[in-house]
Amino acid sequence: VRCHSSGTSPRQSPSPSHNKQAAGKVSASASAPASTSASASASESDLVSHHLAAAPTSPTTPTTLATMPPRVPIPPLSILPLTSIVRSLVITTISSTRLLTPSLAALSIIAHAQGPILSPERNRYLRYLIKKTIYKQFCAGENDAEVKQTVNGLLKLGYKGVILGYAKEVVMNESQAGKLNESHAGKLESSGDNDAAKACIRNEINPWAQGTLRTVQMTSPGDFVGLKFTGAGSQALFDLSKKTGPSAALKEAIDSICDLAAARDVRLLFDAEQQAVQAGIDAWTLRYMREYNGKTPGKAVVYGTYQAYLKATPSILASHLAAARKDGFTLGVKLVRGAYLGSDPRHLIHDTKAETDDCYDSISASLARRSYGSVLKPAPGETEFPPVDVVLAGHNHTSVRKIRALRDEQAKNGGEQIDLVYAQLQGMADEVSCDLVLAGRVNAGETKVDIPKAYKYLVWGTTGECMKYLLRRAQENKDAAQRTRDGRKAHGKELRRRIKAVFGFGPRF
Repeated sequence: VRCHSSGTSPRQSPSPSHNKQAAGKVSASASAPASTSASASASESDLVSHHLAAAPTSPTTPTTLATMPPRVPIPPLSILPLTSIVRSLVITTISSTRLLTPSLAALSIIAHAQGPILSPERNRYLRYLIKKTIYKQFCAGENDAEVKQTVNGLLKLGYKGVILGYAKEVVMNESQAGKLNESHAGKLESSGDNDAAKACIRNEINPWAQGTLRTVQMTSPGDFVGLKFTGAGSQALFDLSKKTGPSAALKEAIDSICDLAAARDVRLLFDAEQQAVQAGIDAWTLRYMREYNGKTPGKAVVYGTYQAYLKATPSILASHLAAARKDGFTLGVKLVRGAYLGSDPRHLIHDTKAETDDCYDSISASLARRSYGSVLKPAPGETEFPPVDVVLAGHNHTSVRKIRALRDEQAKNGGEQIDLVYAQLQGMADEVSCDLVLAGRVNAGETKVDIPKAYKYLVWGTTGECMKYLLRRAQENKDAAQRTRDGRKAHGKELRRRIKAVFGFGPRF
């Protein structure tokens, strides 16, 4: 039975809504319904046909759904093409063995190389090798045509949309971040050096703005665009580190990006970055939320990113919720565990993974319920929870299942639900993403069930522009060794299942 058709186009309802949904809990592996009807989804009908064909029959006992054997659950990874399975298996195998350490060292050298041999931008053979392996695993493409092909492939699998980002960024080590406040290199636009300021605008701010505007144009209504301020270069780094507003040229660039996104019904995710600049990013995020999220009641255009591995995150989020209630706008929240473990000061981060997990799960539950709790406590004097739109970005299957169970209970009781989507990085946690996609397929068209909306986060840019992003993905695999091993086992199991199916030792999906 083929399950590569999602039945309905994921683009039919691109804009977020805040409807009330009543539902009973239905999982992708739930038992078949007691009767067939015209309202059954295409994937359900295919499964029924599969079992009717396989079930033993007799002349006196007609085959009915009631006498069918239990349905074989659809393996989540069965929706992926074989090439993706094999490539993921190879990469997760390297990432979960001793090969990762030398691989990380090589990637780091390539990511910072300028010479003709080790720079992907100057060595076409190296560029080809990288593009066909790790680039293809994690990135969308180098141009509009390649990005469109990648995105269409995800939509055909059943994803509701994508989160697309322009790969250009600046990643500093802790020493560089510590020296940032002492540096005057970024103080260009406000200095008397007009030539240097013009060069900064021409060579850093304008290319970043053009790349980000192009990213917004590549997306469709209902999609997201990830926006990384440090990609705008030295002036942005200086402004953020000093916690000032963006300089005139940078403000003009950000305004144009926000205006275009709002006009195209595309949502913007302001990415979290290293702690040296994060306080400035938080201030800019609130500034643009006030301006753009208040224009359409109940809908966020701009989202901030909140990292659960930081001890200060609950109080920061609580202060932003208080600002949203006071100023009357919807708070856009992208919740992540964190991606700068290797560069952020260790004392700012939770002492154990269990503490980070508890912080993430507690905050996500509070957001879904729109109520404060033991971790996300209200700011002084606050009691009312403002409207929120949420992107739960995470690769932890347990956390995803917890929030799905909560939303199933809300739907069952007819409670109001916030607009919430799930997101995983392209090339990672496919077993989590595909499980969400399958649940969306099985529940499509139902009125009494919560239908999860799955998105993939991916970046585009030249191979050279994407190298720092790829290095961070590799480092993340190292930091999450157990999850990487789980991914390797899941892809290995799926590959073995397909091989057995070829020889008739199992069902084909």
